[in-house]
Amino acid sequence: MRKSAQRLIHALLGLCAAGCVPVSGASSGDYQGSAQVRELIEEMTLSHGFAAEQLEALFAEAERKQVILEAISRPAERVKPWSEYRPIFLTDARIARGVDFWREHEAALSRAEREYGVPAEVIVAIIGVETFYGRNTGSYRVLDALSTLCFDYPPRAPFFCQQLREFLLLAREEQVDPLRLKGSYAGAMGLPQFMPGSFRAYAVDFDGDGRIDIWNNPVDAIGSVASYFKRHGWVTGASVVSRVQADGERVEEGISPGLEPTLSVAELRELGWRSELPLDDGLSVTAIRFDGEAGEEYWLGLPNFYVITRYNRSAMYAMAVHQLGEALVQARGNR
Repeated sequence: MRKSAQRLIHALLGLCAAGCVPVSGASSGDYQGSAQVRELIEEMTLSHGFAAEQLEALFAEAERKQVILEAISRPAERVKPWSEYRPIFLTDARIARGVDFWREHEAALSRAEREYGVPAEVIVAIIGVETFYGRNTGSYRVLDALSTLCFDYPPRAPFFCQQLREFLLLAREEQVDPLRLKGSYAGAMGLPQFMPGSFRAYAVDFDGDGRIDIWNNPVDAIGSVASYFKRHGWVTGASVVSRVQADGERVEEGISPGLEPTLSVAELRELGWRSELPLDDGLSVTAIRFDGEAGEEYWLGLPNFYVITRYNRSAMYAMAVHQLGEALVQARGNR
């Protein structure tokens, strides 16, 4: 590691005296001298008290990753129907490993249920869908991913530049080496794949050791997922979805255009949607149609379903999490 980068790390960890200066002679990185980088450095120094020379040393180490730009710019593949999407996550291996993960961390999951009101199976399913319980957490340096997407991907530069700011603050607050933290090509981190902004807003030190580690500490990851769901409005004890019997010529009119609840249960009933669960007529729900293996499936996404979509804005993702959780409960009971 270059001496300039070492000095930066000391500064972010609060170990470098205010007067230390970067060692000269460091070779230029992909973003050294960039006008965009200078603007961000100026903002972070004025607004958050960073030392400019230390941030300059950090960005001298940042690498532009063409593979990341190719991945995020690649035209979306054909959207899979539910009949193909579901089998990706509802596998015997993912269920079996989920049961093991639940058993290994039963105490933490039980405490998360008590403190946040989020069922253990939902927490386990999120971690299972996101990273196969920590097996696939990403191999890109978060600094490289966020720098590449902030400075070289204009379509979403505002979002990723904000995440880069959050990441710099995160590294300083948590006293971690910003050059060592790794994640996905989009900068999502750890077992639950939190973006830096979500980490700072919702991650918790659930084991009480004085630091938040969602990369290597499943207990902190469990508490952080539960914290995220609670803060986004999870209703303890409430259902997630209700299956629907749909009949009539106006059924298609009821399908929600997006993920947000738009029509009430009573309004959908007028269009031919009959819920299998007893629901309050005034409840606003998300009306969904999936192309399942046995044909069309109609569902009502309840408020807790919408909460899951806040984690990943996809109805199929939310349903996969829900059904994986159900499968984990069943498999755990069978064991």
